[in-house]
Amino acid sequence: MACSQKEPGIILPDVQPPIAEVIPFEVVSKHGHVRVDNYYWMNDRENPNVIEYLEAENHYLDTMMGHTKMFQERLFNEMKSRIKEDDATVPYKLDDYYYYVRYVEGGEYPVYCRKKGSLEAPEEIIMDGNELGRDKPYLNFYTSISPDHNLAAIIMDIQGRNFYTIMIKDMRTGEMLPDRIEDTRGGIAWTNDNRSFYYSIPDKETLRIYQVRKHQLGNDTGSDELVFEEKDQTLDCYVYKSKSKKYIFIGSGRTDASYAMYVNADNPDKPKMIAPVQDNVQYSVDHAGGDKFYIYTNLDAVNYRLVETPVADPKADNWMDVIAHRSDIFLEGVDYFKEYLAVQETFEGLARIRIINWADKSEHEMKFEEPAYSAQIGYNPAFDSNILRYSYTSMTTPNSTFDYNMETREKTLMKEQPVLGDFDKVNYQTERVMVPSRDGKRIPMSIVYRKDKFQKDGTKPGWIYAYGSYGSSMDASFSSTRLTLLDRGFVFAIAHIRGGQEMGGEWYEDGKMLNKKNTFNDFIDCSKWLKDNNYVAKDKLFASGGSAGGLLIGAVVNMAPELYRGLIAAVPFVDVVTTMMDESIPLTTFEWFEWGNPNIQEQYEYMLSYSPYDNVEEKVYPNLLVTTGLHDSQVQYWEPAKWVALLRAKKKDNNKLFLYTNMEAGHGGASGRFESLKEIAMEYAFVFDILGIYE
Repeated sequence: MACSQKEPGIILPDVQPPIAEVIPFEVVSKHGHVRVDNYYWMNDRENPNVIEYLEAENHYLDTMMGHTKMFQERLFNEMKSRIKEDDATVPYKLDDYYYYVRYVEGGEYPVYCRKKGSLEAPEEIIMDGNELGRDKPYLNFYTSISPDHNLAAIIMDIQGRNFYTIMIKDMRTGEMLPDRIEDTRGGIAWTNDNRSFYYSIPDKETLRIYQVRKHQLGNDTGSDELVFEEKDQTLDCYVYKSKSKKYIFIGSGRTDASYAMYVNADNPDKPKMIAPVQDNVQYSVDHAGGDKFYIYTNLDAVNYRLVETPVADPKADNWMDVIAHRSDIFLEGVDYFKEYLAVQETFEGLARIRIINWADKSEHEMKFEEPAYSAQIGYNPAFDSNILRYSYTSMTTPNSTFDYNMETREKTLMKEQPVLGDFDKVNYQTERVMVPSRDGKRIPMSIVYRKDKFQKDGTKPGWIYAYGSYGSSMDASFSSTRLTLLDRGFVFAIAHIRGGQEMGGEWYEDGKMLNKKNTFNDFIDCSKWLKDNNYVAKDKLFASGGSAGGLLIGAVVNMAPELYRGLIAAVPFVDVVTTMMDESIPLTTFEWFEWGNPNIQEQYEYMLSYSPYDNVEEKVYPNLLVTTGLHDSQVQYWEPAKWVALLRAKKKDNNKLFLYTNMEAGHGGASGRFESLKEIAMEYAFVFDILGIYE
């Protein structure tokens, strides 16, 4: 693909950016410290001046990037052309049904389907997302099937604020039942009599999930039984069903601690406690038949362990190791089968899957050969099966679904996600390097490039991405949209920085709370390494991150702005201190154990020392594109909006600074397969425009 580095005679419009009104507001901490926030007034989506400002920023972006509109359309069509539009997932078998999801040509949303008895049987459509989403600006939905397969719960969010409506469809008649529950958090757990289900309720202001209720089909929803209410303001509750289908669990947790209760799904009664909440102890429970619960926990195990405990008396004193803690191996998770235990682990930042036979405790390991990859145990709802479904992908290998026979050790490739066009994985190279950090840690970094477009000579453009929070590991996975960068000579890197768990539980602990700056330093050190080792030209490095990864971008642009030509901060969490002080909004009390409690002076001052909004200075900043959603329930729109306004007032340069607000979406951006590509095309065009690439 040809690349042009020459500006095609572009004359940018002489348009001034929006200037937000300055209305000083004092934010006073419990320690007597006062900060003046000139843009606090944006914290009101009902204020017409707020909407006017956001729309003015959108107009400014459209105007200043107007010369790229046709290029954005080409980029969109290029990315869309790689997608097989009439596609389907590999069916999974549950009882006598095969369930799958398919997409139709031109359709934005999935169609949930099933067949009874065999894959040759007539198709039953559970719900067509394209019909459900008709005339709706946003849709996120999924389904949950009753144990007898006769009823389907349709669970949908049409605004992007994570408030879901539950509807029930009778699969025998195709009719919707009158039951309709509004403003839930989504997940449900059916009782085994098929007549009721448990669901969770978020607080409408804080969005903290604080109640679990039980709905009896046919009853008025206003009379639904309150099963559990979480009084602790730092905890968030949820429901799920055991692998054996015998128990329903009610869990409650925050970033550092969790606990669980259970009810019998055959004869639901008052929830019974497994073990009470304990600071710095996480655990989750499952049941795989018999008289034992299995518990995945970090109790006395920073890298987690698996224990078993009697159902009759499951307290922590009775927990016995099934998989003991290991200092060099991180236990990521397990899946239970009648005869086997499937174990997912990470060793030195790379995944592996181990199979254990329950009867004789014999075991074997599945290994993967590429230098950087992601392997994950998939969805395996059938308990009495010796087939493990798992997924495999790398930065050069599209997502692939395998079925693995745990008895014969034979694996079958069920599907490799098709990438249309001239894509050939042999044209691309992936590498995995260990970058030395400033404090002596070795940071894994996954790198990919196109062999015939890239030379390690210090002249090529590069893009580095990371997340680095909540213990979430960023896998070295494939992206068909990323090919648009690689085919134009970019090298792309994922930095597996502290704050994730790629290197185990300590990797997370070393990147949170009073260690948070390690996250930012790791990213900066990885960025420097790419330049120092000639992967990227000194003046052509770009970076991106979203949500907590947007906080990362906001922090590093204050700490080391000279490293980057441009950055993209998606739905960025940038006003850390003010948000953590406001207990009435999301990302507050149950986030204190991730970021810090502002009521504790040491933690308040530490957060204040890196909070992007509080550390904007009068200096030169690189090009910046900031995105948000008006209905974002996780990082409120006003955080990025205020940040951009303050940057405009203080920065000492003529570099680009754009704010894009999706006025109809939430935290995840535009919904649908193709609408989201338009936002990616805009981000890529922003970068290409800076470099003068228009082909």
